Amino acid sequence: MHLVSYFVVLDDTSDRLLLVAHRKAGLWLPTGGHVEPDEDPWATVVRECQEELGIEAIASPSTGGSPFFLTVTDTRGPGVHTDVSLWYLLAADADTITSYDEEEFSAIRWLTADQVLAESDDVLDPHMHRFTRKLQRARAAHRPRA
Repeated sequence: MHLVSYFVVLDDTSDRLLLVAHRKAGLWLPTGGHVEPDEDPWATVVRECQEELGIEAIASPSTGGSPFFLTVTDTRGPGVHTDVSLWYLLAADADTITSYDEEEFSAIRWLTADQVLAESDDVLDPHMHRFTRKLQRARAAHRPRA
């Protein structure tokens, strides 16, 4: 069993989130990585964000440095194991992400919540639809009412 810190990068201006095509998993996932021994899970977010996207991790104002979502998943591919994943929300302008770790990811995509929900479960992290619906509800609850 491994502890993982996922971080979902949100561009509030375009109302999109970032997913990466993970080479080993063969799925579209949020960015993130395994928490090292004695490492704080938020420190993992900070480290992995720099390594994988080359940007500073800026916590979403709605959650700060606290996890938004928690999942337990049996992985696919080589080295099958169980991941206990803490999902954090980060804020970034899509234009600031100009590169990514091409050894780990084959591509990146910015998607709206509706686009994520239109994707087949077979190509996404198995919890991605549930996460996206929770994110939609949280955003709707925090929008100013007219």
